[in-house]
Amino acid sequence: MLHRENWSRWLAALTVGLMLAGTALVPAEASGAASAGYAPAVTASASKGRKPASAPVSWSDLQRRYRGVFVLRASSSGGRRVALTFDDVPDSRYTPLVLNVLKRKRVRATFFVVGSRAAKHPGLLRRIVNEGHAVGNHTYSHPELPKLSLGQVRREIERTGATIRTTVGFEPAMIRPPYGDIRPAQLEWAKSRGYTVVNWDVDSQDWRQISAGVVLRNAIKGLRPGSIVLMHAGGGTGQNLFGTVNALPALIDQLRARGYELVTVPELLHIPERRPKRA
Repeated sequence: MLHRENWSRWLAALTVGLMLAGTALVPAEASGAASAGYAPAVTASASKGRKPASAPVSWSDLQRRYRGVFVLRASSSGGRRVALTFDDVPDSRYTPLVLNVLKRKRVRATFFVVGSRAAKHPGLLRRIVNEGHAVGNHTYSHPELPKLSLGQVRREIERTGATIRTTVGFEPAMIRPPYGDIRPAQLEWAKSRGYTVVNWDVDSQDWRQISAGVVLRNAIKGLRPGSIVLMHAGGGTGQNLFGTVNALPALIDQLRARGYELVTVPELLHIPERRPKRA
């Protein structure tokens, strides 16, 4: 039988050991986007046959190293302007509902398009563009880019660009990597092709399937002039995004009451929405 002092020491050692063991059992990607949804760090590839994973690079470091190529927000010197952005479109369940609110409120937003979904719902993509919203490239199959080779990343982006061009007549100049995760080598490629990689500085966390009130609070919290707000107008099988749909009218009203102008990302950042037409 252990004395009380020895028992306390044993229990403390066991607790530390379990904590360390739990950490070791968590795969590299679980500390980033895959488990939490969207984490502001670049997760290194752990795929078989590749170099050992390097330490994550923070988004703020990437923004400094790739100024004008990797963007989280605009300068506050541009006035009280913010951009609402919606990922994972087009989705036949939620995209029309979000578009209805934006049309009623006379707001133009930015939609990041998944190529495979655009191929299934070309009419919705055309509606997004026809109603004055900006569009960006969100890859074809929504993979974790750090796990892909550069060639695979290129195919994901170019296939989506071609799908969008076939549907609406142009290819987007903006990319948003799934989960916000991208490696420096992939950013170098994007830079060489004239893309702007657009992430965000305000996360509504609506992907957690939370209530409208919590979505609204998250979207307002931390918002400042120049902010880019992450929301979703498309979800996975069974994912409930009615919190987003129901929060959106109040969010727009509150932002306007605080003197904010709601604009598209190209307007906010003063960048082109479209890539130059190929010869």
